[in-house]
Amino acid sequence: MRIAINTGGGDAPGLNAVVRAAVLAAERRGWEVVGIRRGYDGLFHPGGVVPLDGAAVRGVTHLGGTMLGTTNRGSPFSFAVTDPDGTVRVVDRSDEVLERMRSLRVDCLVAVGGDGTLRIASELAAKGLRVIGVPKTIDNDLEATSVTFGFHTAVQTATDAIDKLHSTAAAHQRIMVVELMGRHAGWIALFAGFASTAEAILIPEIPFDIEKVARHIRRRYDEGPEFAIVVVAEGAIPAKGRKPSYLDDPRPGGSKRLGGVAKRVARHLEELTGRESRSLVLGHLQRGGRPIAFDRLLSLRFGSAAVDLAAEGRFGCMVALDPPVVKAVPLSEAVARIKMVPPDHEVLVAARRLGIAFGD
Repeated sequence: MRIAINTGGGDAPGLNAVVRAAVLAAERRGWEVVGIRRGYDGLFHPGGVVPLDGAAVRGVTHLGGTMLGTTNRGSPFSFAVTDPDGTVRVVDRSDEVLERMRSLRVDCLVAVGGDGTLRIASELAAKGLRVIGVPKTIDNDLEATSVTFGFHTAVQTATDAIDKLHSTAAAHQRIMVVELMGRHAGWIALFAGFASTAEAILIPEIPFDIEKVARHIRRRYDEGPEFAIVVVAEGAIPAKGRKPSYLDDPRPGGSKRLGGVAKRVARHLEELTGRESRSLVLGHLQRGGRPIAFDRLLSLRFGSAAVDLAAEGRFGCMVALDPPVVKAVPLSEAVARIKMVPPDHEVLVAARRLGIAFGD
């Protein structure tokens, strides 16, 4: 058998470990492996498909990023093509993907990515491509798996950063508002905020009342420590208006991107409390760096399991963690729902018991 591997969407710590595990597991079966660079882009550019063997993946388990590169703008179903006159057209190149896979003698594609990448994989599977999916997102918002690799590393990175803010916030008696990733679900903000003992955590699942947050912060100052840490997910929404904050994308044809909620929250808290406030966007630091041990272990298990599914002929599936085992779920099921933080989640409940505010 000959398999291809690609990585799509935003990068996450653990991607290289998945690639390494899949390559080594395939080699032990006597299979060939090729890597497609930058999602599906590599299929349309010279040098975009490269052979992978044990030597190529040696020493990559602990590395961040992805040795294959990635993109979150490369859907073959809506592929941007630039004409000689500079005009940009969006075309469907999915049939070309299938033809290119045939010409490369690829028997199965292992697609590693988040909801967007897996949705593309599901659509390609519906057109006849043999696909195995591997879930990846630091947001941890895929319903079909207990956890995604990269999430715990992102939480550790965010926690370390927030820990460092405590001393500077205390020195200046400031309110520090930290914006973390989490477009639709607040898993990173919840876990990192709780681990770093924030005074308030604002997540998309719980629309927040800024006046309630301000009252909570004022009590914090009255009781002694004259500083406060507020952790907010980028997709958090105020109870009034119920719209997230967006940044305009300056690129031609660019769409609005989530962002700016920390700055808005900091401004309102300063107005309502009379305390100096500052905002910080942690941004892509949450994606970078070496994966922690948990994410390495999960990535290696996922990569190995993907090859097992291919050997069993269980195409159109995604590997998923259902503790303590890794199992297979249909790709169509994997992309059907976003995993939100439930109101009775044990971490959220524990945070409330310790007096952390959620603005509701």
